[in-house]
Amino acid sequence: MPIELQEVLTNKDRKRFVYLAEKMNAHRPNWVPPLYSDDLRVITPKKNPAHEYCESVLLLAMENGQPVGRIAGIINHRYNDYAKTKTARFGFLETPDRLEVTRAMLEYVESWAKKKGMTRIVGPMGFTEEDSEGFIFEGYDENPTIGCIQNEPYIIEHMNKLGYAKELDYFVYKIDIKGAMTDIYRKFFERASRNPAFRLVEFTRKSELKPYIQPIFKLMNESFDQIYGYSPLEESDVVSMAKRYMPLLDPRFIKIAITPENEVMAFIISIPNMSPGFVKARGRLFPFGFIHILRAAKHSKQLDNYLGAVKKDLRGLGADSLIGYAQLRTANALGFEFIDTHHEMELNTKMRAVSERAGGVVYKKFRIYYKEFGQPAR
Repeated sequence: MPIELQEVLTNKDRKRFVYLAEKMNAHRPNWVPPLYSDDLRVITPKKNPAHEYCESVLLLAMENGQPVGRIAGIINHRYNDYAKTKTARFGFLETPDRLEVTRAMLEYVESWAKKKGMTRIVGPMGFTEEDSEGFIFEGYDENPTIGCIQNEPYIIEHMNKLGYAKELDYFVYKIDIKGAMTDIYRKFFERASRNPAFRLVEFTRKSELKPYIQPIFKLMNESFDQIYGYSPLEESDVVSMAKRYMPLLDPRFIKIAITPENEVMAFIISIPNMSPGFVKARGRLFPFGFIHILRAAKHSKQLDNYLGAVKKDLRGLGADSLIGYAQLRTANALGFEFIDTHHEMELNTKMRAVSERAGGVVYKKFRIYYKEFGQPAR
């Protein structure tokens, strides 16, 4: 029977859309489920402020009355206005190793985007830069981190056959913590610690973070203008992100540098890897999933970098060494063995150089694809 595409419109359909990932990846022993309640929040207009400036269409691919795939089409108007582009996105793609299913879903989203006046499409991406993005194409068997897509290799072949090409690659480095704590790095840290232009602030309780949440997001807006897909956050976005990620944060792995005027000039946020906990919890917080996740964080040996920035006009003064070495020092003292740097843009040579100076080795690669409308599928 032909593939039928069904638009997701009700809460019941949204749950079906989200939990389809569990069904389609049940055969993969190393697959780590997402936090389903978070995915459901992201796609629900009343719960995610990104829907205020994004248009979207969610689809289930149906065959014999059963879902065999899913996809989202997204237009982030705020980003398009900011970047002066007419670009749509596809995301949340789950598809079997059947080109006709992938083709049907992507062609529907492409047609939808064209009718909305878009001239190209990129993906996989979410509603904002903070959502999952990029298909993994190297390092399939490595332990995944929060917010990373875990596609199977065949999807890369599908993208190539359907006329998509490389838009951007992300590299992920694995850094041995003890190996990175060299005498030279320690001396840079000590020198930065004596710099009167800034000082290190560390935390032990989440309540201590509250005064710095808004300044951190303000620094993100000032510093992330070169980050692919990023557009400035507004108050509603800040509140939403804080609610989304605060439960996962360990304050010991948040380091900031502030000026004598108490302005945040640099920060780094890392999260203990919780993948084994997500597996045991089956992607569910309740009734007991949160216990598995917290226990996994407590016993983890892998620290995952999540966010970091240094104020543009204060770069080169050593603040990156100050917060970076402090993070290594804390992680080492707590028994962590290595760091996953999360996505670093291939062209961000300065950031990649920092990881490489710390002895980091690229062990995962992710790719965002693009297609200009008017190009026929091969």
